[in-house]
Amino acid sequence: MKRIITAILLTAAIAVQAQTTPWQPAGDRLKSAWTDKVNPAAPLPEYPRPLMTRAEWQNLNGLWDYAIVRAQDLCPTTFDGKILVPYPLESSLSGVQRKMTRGQVLWYERTFTVPAAWKGRDVLLHFGAIDHEATVYVNGRHVASHVGGYAGFSANITPALKQGQNRLTVRVVDTTDERLQPVGKQRLHPGGNGSIWYTSVSGIWQTVWIEPVPKQHIADVRTTPHLDDAHFAVDVATVGTMPSTDRVEVTLSFAGKEVAKASAPVGQTLYLPVKKPQLWTPDTPNRYQMQVRLLARGQQADAISSYAAMRKISVAQQPDGVWRLQLNNQNLFHFGPLDQGYWPDGLYTAPTDEALRFDIQKTKDWGFNMIRKHMKVEPPRWYYYCDSIGLMVWQDMPSICRSDQGWHMREWNNQADGAHDPQVEANYFHEWGEIISQFYSHPSIVVWTPFNEAWGQFKTPEVIQFTRQQDPTRLINPASGGNHYHCGDLLDIHDYSRPPLLYLNDTTRPVVLGEYGGLGRHIEGHRWVESDARTYVNYKDIKELTDSYVEQAQAVLKLAKGITPPAAFSAAVYTQTTDVETEVNGLMTYDRKVIKLDEKRIRQINHAISHCLK
Repeated sequence: MKRIITAILLTAAIAVQAQTTPWQPAGDRLKSAWTDKVNPAAPLPEYPRPLMTRAEWQNLNGLWDYAIVRAQDLCPTTFDGKILVPYPLESSLSGVQRKMTRGQVLWYERTFTVPAAWKGRDVLLHFGAIDHEATVYVNGRHVASHVGGYAGFSANITPALKQGQNRLTVRVVDTTDERLQPVGKQRLHPGGNGSIWYTSVSGIWQTVWIEPVPKQHIADVRTTPHLDDAHFAVDVATVGTMPSTDRVEVTLSFAGKEVAKASAPVGQTLYLPVKKPQLWTPDTPNRYQMQVRLLARGQQADAISSYAAMRKISVAQQPDGVWRLQLNNQNLFHFGPLDQGYWPDGLYTAPTDEALRFDIQKTKDWGFNMIRKHMKVEPPRWYYYCDSIGLMVWQDMPSICRSDQGWHMREWNNQADGAHDPQVEANYFHEWGEIISQFYSHPSIVVWTPFNEAWGQFKTPEVIQFTRQQDPTRLINPASGGNHYHCGDLLDIHDYSRPPLLYLNDTTRPVVLGEYGGLGRHIEGHRWVESDARTYVNYKDIKELTDSYVEQAQAVLKLAKGITPPAAFSAAVYTQTTDVETEVNGLMTYDRKVIKLDEKRIRQINHAISHCLK
């Protein structure tokens, strides 16, 4: 009863705070269907790390103080106002909608109190992602530094804590267009007239949270399915443990019934054999539940919940010589949209968890079996929804930006002027490694794509070798539509002809159509700008657009079946899920309020394509 009363009082307090909070979306740009559902007292309150959950945690999202100052200035004593975390500085939902310029830094600050029930345990501080360079202080004490805008990081802040209120301060440097850092499609000046570049993103853009852990605790869980041998390999990283006395125990269950259990000293891989494995596919996204326990001298020190899925991604040459993509040793044509992951109100950050899930569910409803996540990395909950709904993911590495002209047209190591920067290359490898490591255990991810269309492409064979070392279990698309090398697992071409007409053949690996389509339709009142918005081709109404989509899809179906020479394609990616800023070539408008095509007709042809090899 006491817990119920406390929950009621807390809910009431949040409701009152929401009514009095000095926050509202900034600017007069287009808003999404979820803008009004953002609660400034508790934005994005969902648990942020589905692959490794603990019962106790505290969300630090909400209104923080912020200031933009000169790079040489110290932490300000007065702030410019309030910013709603975790929406990026430039977004409407941040309540600020400002851009950083050359020589500026962004400061955040807020206070928090550690629950009394956590006494005696260590406290970890987690950041889902900060773009781009972050330095973190607790009560003025430095606790963490991180470079890279797409991977999360954590710190044990216990030594810096004090009783009562604690002060959390974050300093952010983001040099979009000034230095060579992975930025994807961000630009300080994205421009109009159909520009493919989008508004830049700075600062905190994923959930911030704290959790209590024992001195001896689980730090990470890495799960690898082995379908051919019918077992899972599980590697558990720990902190404060001793291999001579401490053990890790993993229990695997399916539909509430235990199917496997294993125990081993810390630091050793655990192997869990599974009889009659329940396979993960887009049609049947089966997942096993997993409980991981850390036993210190025979007693439970820590425990987390996770999940895993049995699936295998591979390629195989057919009797007719054609190479095919395979899932679970069966031919499968990968078919899905190019997904930019931008929002008119939150930019990189979906306004709510419901919104985050919406795009994925719509993609599934339309009959696709795959998403190419383009030039961006999403929060862990996005991949969790792909895991559970059943969509394969081709994951891009966000491209490196250069402010000079022509930087994306050729490889750095081929440039006569030697314009590549060894430090930038090192930063790229570091961040790409962090991304692969962080999302390794998500079964939906089946392909890694280090480069897109030669944007910042460099030392391709070396990058492919590095990617393979980080993850030997997935396929590697070396350069989607870019400079092609005889390395990696796929040959990927882009063709926006109507229908696609460009052909390349490779006798050693599958050929895929990494981008096509781009069919546009202007919807007045649902555009980022009412002028300077265009696309490859524009259609006047839903029937005309749908007719063209189906015509192109039928051409893709012929490519998939090998009816159109010279060889069969094994995957295709349609551009794109939504309109984005000045691009109006989405299946949906940017605000997600209008579906621009006949859903029944596209579902029918999409289903035929994604199941054409079965």
